[in-house]
Amino acid sequence: MSDDLKNVKTFEAFYPLYLKEHQHPLCRRMHFIGTGLGIAGLVTFAGSGYPEALLVGLIAAYGFAWLGHFLFEKNKPATFKRPIFSLMGDLSMFRDMVAGRIPF
Repeated sequence: MSDDLKNVKTFEAFYPLYLKEHQHPLCRRMHFIGTGLGIAGLVTFAGSGYPEALLVGLIAAYGFAWLGHFLFEKNKPATFKRPIFSLMGDLSMFRDMVAGRIPF
């Protein structure tokens, strides 16, 4: 993760820098898959009450995202330094990919 990401104070300043850390299409796709699985785990947990669904969703979400960074982007995930902004960035990137504002 770049030093720029560690020093920002607002999500509005963070998000453009976050996107620069996700330029490789396969990294973004890995994030998209992981986020989708994470959301599915959350929805399943909410509907069933099974905490295992939430755990599996979280493991899948972070696993896919981190593999995308290590295998394709060759950088460290922002999660390690800015976990809240990173989660917000991941959800925003997912939304922007679904809306067609960011390419798969």
